[in-house]
Amino acid sequence: MINQISDLSYLSKSVIAVPPLCRDEDLSINVEENGKLVTHLERGGVRILLYGGNANLYNIAVSEYAELLEVLESISGDHTLVIPSVGPFYGNIVDQADILKGSGFPMAMILPTLFPASSKGIAMAVRHFVERSGLKVVLYIKDKAYISPKVVSELVKDDIISWIKYAVVREYTAQDSYLQELIEYVDPSMIVSGIGEQPAITHLNGFGLVGYTSGCVCVAPSKSMKMLELIKSGDIEGAETIRSEFTGLEDLRNEHGPIPVLHHAVSLSGVASTGSHLPLLSDLNQDLLKELDSESKALLNYENL
Repeated sequence: MINQISDLSYLSKSVIAVPPLCRDEDLSINVEENGKLVTHLERGGVRILLYGGNANLYNIAVSEYAELLEVLESISGDHTLVIPSVGPFYGNIVDQADILKGSGFPMAMILPTLFPASSKGIAMAVRHFVERSGLKVVLYIKDKAYISPKVVSELVKDDIISWIKYAVVREYTAQDSYLQELIEYVDPSMIVSGIGEQPAITHLNGFGLVGYTSGCVCVAPSKSMKMLELIKSGDIEGAETIRSEFTGLEDLRNEHGPIPVLHHAVSLSGVASTGSHLPLLSDLNQDLLKELDSESKALLNYENL
């Protein structure tokens, strides 16, 4: 696992995978299956792993957090950057900051929440996390009401933000007044598109964002990496051809929930057994799983072409 980052150039060299966390039926963390998933990603060329929403870290117990960090460090290769998440609530943020202090992780993401929260309160939590942990923060913006671009710029100016995951869903990706304002305050070379393959081409080609995160990369890592390469080279048509292959699974995630659908998809595709959902989530119904099984296997077949 990489434990030191000197600049942000790595953000443009790898898709940022946002994997689920594999658990046993008793809800304990399954080291072997998580290792299989990480190996699959690394074989596909992925070198950045961000454990956050898809790993359901919103619901992890603080008492389990140290074990999680040990597992993530043990299953990743020497050239892979692993980023854990903290929060979303202040008590979790500061308790997990204390656990992360002195660890081998160079940064952590703060999971977003809208209630109870304010823009200035979020900024204060970010500052407190950095003071207690000694780590920089990946700022995750999932809603335009979460934090104002001006407040974001103040955090960036104080050099406590490593990079920004931007994941505000728009009906028309190219029409985004918040993102437009954000890139006026913050260099887009430190902003990553955070909603998978679907908006990535527009975010990178139209707004100048540096890279993108993906959940479906867990099934088809080499194809998602190829898509990033094509966007960077200016081959938008080629990138769009690859992007279209992810649509079936992404549409199911949009309709039935991105976290549970990806959790099942990784298992159904045969990449790794993700096991039981950690509450407050639960399994999807059997009829949906049949459709999900087909789309998951189709995407893995595409990966293996």
